[in-house]
Amino acid sequence: MTRTRMSPTDGQELHIMNYSTLLRTVAFLLAHSSVSYARDIATPKHRRHVQTTPNLMVLFPRLPTELHARDDCEPADPLNTLTDRLNTLLNSSGPGYTLPLCPGVQYLIQAPLLFSAPEQEISTVGYPVGDDRATLVVAGPVANGQGHTTAVDGTCQNCSGVKLRHVQINGTRGGASPTAGGANIEMGGSNSGQLVEFVRSYDPRSWSCLHISEGALSCTNVTVQNNDIGPCGSDTFQEWADGISVSCQNSLIRNNMVNNPTDGGIVLFGAPGTVVEGNTIWVESMTLLGGINMVDYDPWNGNYTGTVVQNNVIYGGFASDPAVAGDTKGENDEDAIIKIGIAIGPRTWFGDRYLNNVSTSGTVLNNQLSGAFGYGVAISSAQNFTVQDNTLIGNTSFIGSRGPNCSTADTTPTPAAFVQDQNTVQSSSIQNSFQVIPDGDSLTCIVPPEGGDFWPFGGNPSSPPSPSSTASPSPTQTSGAMPPGTSSPHAGLTGGAKAGIAVGVILGVGALAALTYFIRRWVLNRARPTDRY
Repeated sequence: MTRTRMSPTDGQELHIMNYSTLLRTVAFLLAHSSVSYARDIATPKHRRHVQTTPNLMVLFPRLPTELHARDDCEPADPLNTLTDRLNTLLNSSGPGYTLPLCPGVQYLIQAPLLFSAPEQEISTVGYPVGDDRATLVVAGPVANGQGHTTAVDGTCQNCSGVKLRHVQINGTRGGASPTAGGANIEMGGSNSGQLVEFVRSYDPRSWSCLHISEGALSCTNVTVQNNDIGPCGSDTFQEWADGISVSCQNSLIRNNMVNNPTDGGIVLFGAPGTVVEGNTIWVESMTLLGGINMVDYDPWNGNYTGTVVQNNVIYGGFASDPAVAGDTKGENDEDAIIKIGIAIGPRTWFGDRYLNNVSTSGTVLNNQLSGAFGYGVAISSAQNFTVQDNTLIGNTSFIGSRGPNCSTADTTPTPAAFVQDQNTVQSSSIQNSFQVIPDGDSLTCIVPPEGGDFWPFGGNPSSPPSPSSTASPSPTQTSGAMPPGTSSPHAGLTGGAKAGIAVGVILGVGALAALTYFIRRWVLNRARPTDRY
């Protein structure tokens, strides 16, 4: 065999080329392993897989043997069988079954998920809050104003004790006109002891974000708490939607955050014995007709006996202009107000539609109002009501004027904090700050001013931060195209992710420097002039 002799120069050049190639390879691996490391910190694992061992060797790719199918939640894929699969589980699993949804995953359902037995539950595994909750996306067809509007229905004849917890509901109206049908969430019916908590419901296709129905006037003892509701509907005429609508008796509606509803923030259809407390309702970009409503005569014939509305906070619109020294009011970009903070009695809302029928025996105590309203609290056609110790806080203004839908037969009163119809309110205990008016009919017909410095400076509330809500949500896990109005929420990197990137970069640079030093010494030693055969 003949060997070709290489000169010292040739060998040195070859080693230098190998050294350069090696450096580029190491830099590539370090860069990609740092990104992979940061991604592992910032992003929860794919809904179908979890990592079984800590990711200690970030310089090496993840091996398929490290992954296994996630078995603690129901996958969203395949999409074409999703709705049927989930409903089959609810229908066949019996009382007490929990349908586990995967954190951070969107489920594009084509029809409502139907509870079918007592004590069943639909929830996200681990009970997260914020965007780590699974999202049920209303994605069924709509045509000619009819179609899919409800994500979850708990009104079956055997649905006592069912629970909807720690999920999100995206109604996907997306600016379209309303679709006839049920609310995003339909609960209640002829049942008792249901629970809705830590749920976000928004953008319903139909008339409400959350409805608790009365059944055969036998629904009782539903708890709705710690939910974040809204936006709901549009403030375009007759395209409104409620935040929370309740006609179930002896229920508890507490500690909910209701943002940008457009019809009623919390609407009580009688619901005798129900307590509404500790809720916060506010508007930002849309006008709301009523903050808390006790105006509906049906289905309880105006019976509000034992219904208590207390210790709630309602924020009307605020100036969107920057505050200027010496000014107390500014403009609001969307002319957003709440027309009535708390509305009592059918005539307040509907005029003479219900003739001489009245709301009876409700209690309204210790509620607070701030921002811009037409009327803070308005009462007409009410009997045996107690309305005491409701106050204004912060900066307020009371604005608006007769709109095109005001009846020529009605005298629309000047906007004010507290108004009471002297002719239709009877046998009631009303706080002294109320102004008596001759006509309290159809007060929602007023319209806000178009621009001008009428809105007080102040601030809208926001939901309190929670451990999960500050985390960066995982990328949307879905199959197929998203329907109109569906969003894929993403947030910036968390502190943990940034720390991971920093650590990865520092370790990578240090490792690269050390490696460069030792490789350089090795190359120089190997490149010394010697004869090699």
